[in-house]
Amino acid sequence: MDAKKNSQKTGNEAEETARKLLVKKGFTILHRNWRFRKYEVDIIAENADFIVFVEVKGRTDTTMGEPEEFVTKQKQKFIISAANHYIQERDITKEARFDIISVLVINNNITVKHLEDAWYASLK
Repeated sequence: MDAKKNSQKTGNEAEETARKLLVKKGFTILHRNWRFRKYEVDIIAENADFIVFVEVKGRTDTTMGEPEEFVTKQKQKFIISAANHYIQERDITKEARFDIISVLVINNNITVKHLEDAWYASLK
């Protein structure tokens, strides 16, 4: 399997792992891979208190760092822009939260980290 297909497979598996985790924690999944212009939010979910915009990062090794370290400031800005559009378009009144779910798969061992409030939307 070539590197791009392997990376896509890892990403898809990580998103499914993240979806299952969120459902287990009582979230309702509203969208997967929701797009606004060139921006994409991996998972949009909600519970009684929050609407949560989730970036999922899956990796098969940590030689370049932990999966969550790959969510750049630029990526965060893109997700915030998409989230603002989503909230306004749907007249959402719940508090928004930005989470990262990190999925690391090494030798069939899966490590999942759910980083709640991974970053905040600044008012700038």
